[in-house]
Amino acid sequence: MLLVVLIWGVNFTVTKGAFARFPPLAFTGVRFALASLLLVPIVRHLEGAEPLPRGVLARLIVLGLVGNTLYQLAFILGLDRTTASNSALILSSMPSIVALLAVTLGFEPLRPKVLGGVLVATLGVVLVVAARGTGFGEATMAGDLLTLGAVICWAGYTLGLRVLPPDVSPLRVTMVTTLAGMPGLVLAGVPEMLVMDWTEVGWQGWAALGYATFLSLLVAYLIWNRSVKVIGPSRTVIYMCLTPLIAVASAAAFLGERPQPLQGVGAALIIGGVLLTRR
Repeated sequence: MLLVVLIWGVNFTVTKGAFARFPPLAFTGVRFALASLLLVPIVRHLEGAEPLPRGVLARLIVLGLVGNTLYQLAFILGLDRTTASNSALILSSMPSIVALLAVTLGFEPLRPKVLGGVLVATLGVVLVVAARGTGFGEATMAGDLLTLGAVICWAGYTLGLRVLPPDVSPLRVTMVTTLAGMPGLVLAGVPEMLVMDWTEVGWQGWAALGYATFLSLLVAYLIWNRSVKVIGPSRTVIYMCLTPLIAVASAAAFLGERPQPLQGVGAALIIGGVLLTRR
């Protein structure tokens, strides 16, 4: 999960930068088409072509539509219409939402350390992102609301993974949900694909697409699905609180932004919250 945090933290900078060369929906459509083409032969080579247990395919299709089609559309369109800081802050509310929903819906028992860790880490997230001068207003309202919708979709996807049979591997879950989510994303991106100038993408654009496809999508989704299966949704999603720290560090390294002292306090709270939930 620490690797996932690193990948997704840097992905804010990579994806935002790619929009200068790729229209947002075209970027996402091509990304999922490539991921689908890679996942099918990988799964067949490693696990064969055994059919899924009865009723599981329908669940995975629903999860793919929620966790890929709807989530990705809301995230990409939201990121295009708001700041990276606002997006990071809103997405980092996910641990609290997932933990509270998991308890409310009976997926997990009430664990004071987990809930306390979520609250401490979320407070740290607020300090980290607020120190960068985050502003919510009319100019970013549409993007902020879309990003909030993405949080709700990902929370539903994460909790839905918990009820899958234990004999379905995370790799197969990743493949089926990616295939289920891909058609809607490709269709949404076709209009932009037809009008964009592919000769202007350049190596930077293709490199960003490769990062977002192989690392942010394939590797990170696989680890996420595995983690939910092994340690549960609440302990998995708490790591999302670390993402803004990586986002701040990557912005400082690649964009020249200077970290603020308040971010150090927030970082300590985030790390403390994550450690508290892992005890």
